[in-house]
Amino acid sequence: MAWSTREMAELAGTSLRAVRHYHEIGLLDEPERRSNGYKQYGVSHLVRLLRIKRLTALGFSLSQIADMREGPDSAPDPRDLRALDAELAATIERLQHARAEVGALMRRTAASDLPLRLASLDETAEFPDPDRSFVTVLGTVLGPQGMDAYADLLHEQPQPVARELDELPADADEQARQSLAERLVPYVRGLRVKHPRLDDLASDAPRGRRHADRTIGKAIADLYNPAQVDVMRRLQKLLSDSEDEADGPAGS
Repeated sequence: MAWSTREMAELAGTSLRAVRHYHEIGLLDEPERRSNGYKQYGVSHLVRLLRIKRLTALGFSLSQIADMREGPDSAPDPRDLRALDAELAATIERLQHARAEVGALMRRTAASDLPLRLASLDETAEFPDPDRSFVTVLGTVLGPQGMDAYADLLHEQPQPVARELDELPADADEQARQSLAERLVPYVRGLRVKHPRLDDLASDAPRGRRHADRTIGKAIADLYNPAQVDVMRRLQKLLSDSEDEADGPAGS
């Protein structure tokens, strides 16, 4: 029994274009032609086409398939199988996470603009717009551990001094900025003691600490007014200076 190209494609559940492409790259042997010039495919071609379809469905590239031995006892390289297994596991994890987000959205317990770990409306309903946008950016650069640490922070009820920073006008004068930075120091120290993981949010950032820090810095500069950014810089310096003083002189 011989099949035409169209019949072969239908039997294998693939397209004419795919069959022709496999011929072009040498992945599928060209069949003999009938007297009328039409190709005639046999069982061996169908078996090969079905194997190509199965391997591509699993995630192997055409170049990887081309390097595999043919025959009933042939099998992909164990290293390729391990790599593919790891990739599939990561895909499953991403899909499970996506499904959890969809479920939260259907239950109306999550906001579509926030990462799932930070998406409870009860916790974010009073977020100022810049803070909501900042949280969204965090979701793109931090890893699971960093996001969990930040989610823990959101359970804290903001103190009045923190709300002052949210409401600080862009034209706040020097004295107001310095005073607010100084009053934020004990507040932030207390948060760090209670949530030690805040000191290293980027520890498991997927694209590395440098990329996370650079992206977070840009987000702060774009989302907050100049006075707020200035207070954050002053606060960071005050915290750094106090840590240096606590360490004492070298060798003491």
